[in-house]
Amino acid sequence: MEETVPTNKNKRKLNGPLLVIEFIVLLIAIGVLYVVTTTTKEIERTDINHEIITINEQVAETMEEEGETLGYRNIALFGVDARDGELGKGTRSDSIIIASINMDTREIKLISVYRDTYLNLSNDSYNKCNTAYAQGGPEQAINMLNTNLDLNITDYATVGFSGLIEAIDVLGGIEMEITEAEINHLNNYQLCMAEELGVDYIPVTKAGKQTLNGMQATAYCRIRYTKGDDFRRAERQRDVLAAMMEKAKTASLSTLNEAVSAVLPNINTSLNVNEIISVLGTVAEYNVVASEGFPFEESRAGANVGSKGSCIIPTSLEDNVVELHKILYEEEQYTPSKEVISISEEIAAQTNEYLQ
Repeated sequence: MEETVPTNKNKRKLNGPLLVIEFIVLLIAIGVLYVVTTTTKEIERTDINHEIITINEQVAETMEEEGETLGYRNIALFGVDARDGELGKGTRSDSIIIASINMDTREIKLISVYRDTYLNLSNDSYNKCNTAYAQGGPEQAINMLNTNLDLNITDYATVGFSGLIEAIDVLGGIEMEITEAEINHLNNYQLCMAEELGVDYIPVTKAGKQTLNGMQATAYCRIRYTKGDDFRRAERQRDVLAAMMEKAKTASLSTLNEAVSAVLPNINTSLNVNEIISVLGTVAEYNVVASEGFPFEESRAGANVGSKGSCIIPTSLEDNVVELHKILYEEEQYTPSKEVISISEEIAAQTNEYLQ
């Protein structure tokens, strides 16, 4: 399959309000929603080469024809387990979340792409999708998402788990419901992180709804050994982001400024936050209205795929993409691109013997 590199005319023009929406999504990732409108702090921008970002031909043509009337913006959010502070190439993305914003209704939808999903890495090699970030950093990871899912992502934010810990602590913790089955795993992850970071931790001792501090909440995000395995793990990550967003809406200005200062060293992003002017009093109106995992339950299977190990296989990538576009854009009869159809057929050809 030949990659299609969009020309400049296929790239949507960014305006002031659009940049505000982009950064709202970034702040969901770090837990300090709407602070950019009232702070002079800066986040260092990590430029990516937009000339090598791939958008499937059908998607690029739709963007050119409909332009800003599409009304949506998609940002890739990557979480990495970077013990050395490295947030770029060479580190597998521990979590992959697509944040899709409807700029007209101010609704946000979060889609986790399971890290073990067997997909085209955007270079006609197939493996677990989180391999793309390790091989080629955010550019290849974005291309992987666009190529397999018929999306038009051109920007990203990457956060290390240290940034998540500090942001949640500054916000005063978040409310989460903890089950008995999760307690031991949560505390084991806390112990590992505490040893790596050289800090103490507070064990969770009871089930039920409670306020988790940064270490506890981050450990909660990493649990994958209860019922639901990695599917439930990805759901936990989305739940924590949504809880952070709600907590940040009610935080004071001084708390939000402190949160920004705490997490700045733990973020890489292609977004130019200095272009944001100010939209006071509006960002609190944005709400997370959907939270799903990809591939979807009715169109996925698990199997050991040779040397690739245990993978989540989209039994029909084509059907999964149709469902994805229905959720994101309310398209009832989406027709996947020729690129997606080709990849869907290749995934089936490569994995059928392992699904017998």
